[in-house]
Amino acid sequence: MLYHGNLIKMSSKLDGNNVSYALTLDENEIDMNQSLDKTIKLTYQNKINCIKCGKETKKSFGQGFCYPCFITAPEADECVLRPERCKSHLGISRDKEWSEGHCLQPHIVYLAVSGGLKVGVTRLSQVPTRWIDQGAERAVRICEVPNRHIAGVVEKFLMNHFGDKTNWKKMVTNESLPDIDLLSEKQKAIGLLPDELKQYALSADEKVFEFSYPVIEWPQNPAQHNFDKEVEINGRLTGIRGQYLFFEGEKVLNVRRFSGYKIQLSSD
Repeated sequence: MLYHGNLIKMSSKLDGNNVSYALTLDENEIDMNQSLDKTIKLTYQNKINCIKCGKETKKSFGQGFCYPCFITAPEADECVLRPERCKSHLGISRDKEWSEGHCLQPHIVYLAVSGGLKVGVTRLSQVPTRWIDQGAERAVRICEVPNRHIAGVVEKFLMNHFGDKTNWKKMVTNESLPDIDLLSEKQKAIGLLPDELKQYALSADEKVFEFSYPVIEWPQNPAQHNFDKEVEINGRLTGIRGQYLFFEGEKVLNVRRFSGYKIQLSSD
């Protein structure tokens, strides 16, 4: 089969704890779980289209934007990476309608095991998609808050005690981690919060989310493929976790990193 289109992040679904993935190219939805153990080839067509406006751009900014959209689009605003700096609750945003649907919505502050223990935030409506995108093995909710700014304030406070980054190498290699008691870590996190933030704690919520990813073989010494340096990645697909495709021969591709890149995909 042969497909063409601009890359966007893979969509995911859960069946119990099992994750399945689909990659959309133009209007074709490709079941990536069905491509496991098959040879696939992705070839960069030397063209990038902005994921916001669709215009061709020579360089991608912020995972898929042309420069004008990068500095004006609400999806690329500072609060995407630094939620504590969100000003939507003050009536300040690049797009008020967008903010009402994204920033001024209930958010979750969570702990997740994804190459290590990390704290993060996401909209309530993005549970559990956000955790799957990060390749989380397990996750637990700490707080539910009314907007993105407060979620960022809670996260910023807890970052003094927990990491906030996903270690991609540990995640894609499934490196063995010390046994982490998420519920115990959650109670520790709640205990660290000042009273004005503790009011949002989900103290009685003991649900631990768990995820199992479609992987035949884990890379041992992975190297990230870069379409800007090498236009093609080709080989047997051995696994998928987070937004990474694993190929035989230790190569991995972060699909989301190359959002907007036009590619051709062929498979057995």
